[in-house]
Amino acid sequence: MTADQAEQAEQQVASWLRAADRVTVLTGAGISTESGIPDFRGPQGLWTKDPAAAALFTFQNYLADPEVRVRSWRARRDSPAWQAEPNAGHRALVDLERAGKLRALITQNIDELHQLAGSDPGLVIELHGTMRWATCLECGLRTPMPEVLTRVAAGETDPPCLRCGGIQKSATISFGQSLDAEVLAAATRAARDCALFLAAGTSLQVYPAAGLCDHAAASGARLVVINAEPTPYDEVSDAVLRAPLGVVLPRLVSAAL
Repeated sequence: MTADQAEQAEQQVASWLRAADRVTVLTGAGISTESGIPDFRGPQGLWTKDPAAAALFTFQNYLADPEVRVRSWRARRDSPAWQAEPNAGHRALVDLERAGKLRALITQNIDELHQLAGSDPGLVIELHGTMRWATCLECGLRTPMPEVLTRVAAGETDPPCLRCGGIQKSATISFGQSLDAEVLAAATRAARDCALFLAAGTSLQVYPAAGLCDHAAASGARLVVINAEPTPYDEVSDAVLRAPLGVVLPRLVSAAL
């Protein structure tokens, strides 16, 4: 795509955004990389650099192998997400919400940067949960993650639940775990009930999240993909933009309001 074609595509998306009264946005790791949180599959992704790290995100491995849990707690403690701040892309979506255009903000991210930027938690649908809470896999007790990480810093390598002694993990969805049915249903409704569906910073390779694009398109919404790398949905989308999200989202929202 030439520079002129890219500019025309962006202007077209801005016009659709201006005309839409119900916009649903799906965000992936690409919106958080500009805040210093690495993605998984990109050129500098966690799994690209260290394929063995994927084992930390597999539920059965986590349950069966204490060493995987030890490595996971160490990774949680050292995550760059604790120091990350929302970027211009996150803030642009807050502006879109305040303009009354946002139907829902569906995210595959677990960092809560959308909420920290000012997005209404009631409009944010966290498909893969949140890293900011820990949950016991035995009794279901939820504990603020900083409280558990304080125990890790004090020397507990695999801190058990203080109520029942069960295995704890972050309140996130690992490979091998099913998405919360109510959360997925809410995301599906938001995809079906919009005039414009923006998939921003997501590879659209993980289902059922990627399938939300199908729901939106089948319901008559325009589908726009904004991602640094090609996705499986580029060919069926109404427009594809390749600009960094921290640059293009503020431009789009500013032009639409």
